[in-house]
Amino acid sequence: MTAPTVEAGPRPAAPAPQRRTPRRTGGMARSKRREAIALVIPSLLPILVLSVAPLLVGVGLAFTDARLVRNPEYAFVGMDNFVRLADNSFFWDSFRIGMIWAVSVTLLQLVAAMGLALLLNSDLKLQGLTRVLALIPWAMPPVVVAIMWRMIYSPNAGPLNAFLGSVGLPDDINWLADFSTALPAVIVVGIWVGMPQTTVTLLAGLQQIPDELHEAAAIDGANAWRRFTAVTLPSLRPIITSITSLNFIWNFNSFSLVYVLTEGGPGGRTMLPMLYTYLEAFKNRNIGYAAAMGVVLVVVVVLLLAIYLWSQFRQDRDSTGK
Repeated sequence: MTAPTVEAGPRPAAPAPQRRTPRRTGGMARSKRREAIALVIPSLLPILVLSVAPLLVGVGLAFTDARLVRNPEYAFVGMDNFVRLADNSFFWDSFRIGMIWAVSVTLLQLVAAMGLALLLNSDLKLQGLTRVLALIPWAMPPVVVAIMWRMIYSPNAGPLNAFLGSVGLPDDINWLADFSTALPAVIVVGIWVGMPQTTVTLLAGLQQIPDELHEAAAIDGANAWRRFTAVTLPSLRPIITSITSLNFIWNFNSFSLVYVLTEGGPGGRTMLPMLYTYLEAFKNRNIGYAAAMGVVLVVVVVLLLAIYLWSQFRQDRDSTGK
């Protein structure tokens, strides 16, 4: 006897997925925006108070005749400060010296740091200690570095002149007071101070390059220099672009190191733009005029930063193929 068959009835329709109403979606978006703003405000307030507000005040002072006196009274003078600045050959000469300083220090830093990074990336004994010692110039305050190098460059008791005398060379060179040696001597100090940071950045990049690439190039018969130019440099190109762009901006804004070393002398041979602006503001007390100089330097730095960001954007676009 067969069991009766039961015909299956129509299956109940599955409940339709509930769609979020526009009001609910908009409320969630507003809630996320409020959370994001709450997280950003603690870090944004110091930037607004310590960076943006002084910048706006400085821009405002650039259009006045403000002076650093006990009871300041100043009036709006429009573009007069910028017109004066256009004819100020001393400022533009300091700008030229600043460009020479920034370009020289940045490029020589890169070359020296590349050699040191390659050395630290090899199988050295006491490699950890060597890397720590390489960071010492970076850890020292710029004022301490400047005082130390002033002692090294001392014409009477400095170890540099003593060494030159021991090998039969002139030992009475006044490195920081001679017109022909002051700027090169300061550039050497700038290279020594900034090299560790560049070295650490390049060393991190070297450690990310797969060993298989070097091994494959060696199997193909490439020597050490060929492996460096064909494998190492292309792999480090994004890092080199980033660190040299940032180093150039930092070096162009240098102040304390050169101020302690030479105060812009001799005869303005080491007068960087930031140093000239400082002396105009706090020695000559022309706050409005110095603020105009600061505005020009800010515009230059912003242009350099825009060029850096544009190069980074182009590299990212080329790497993604979009």
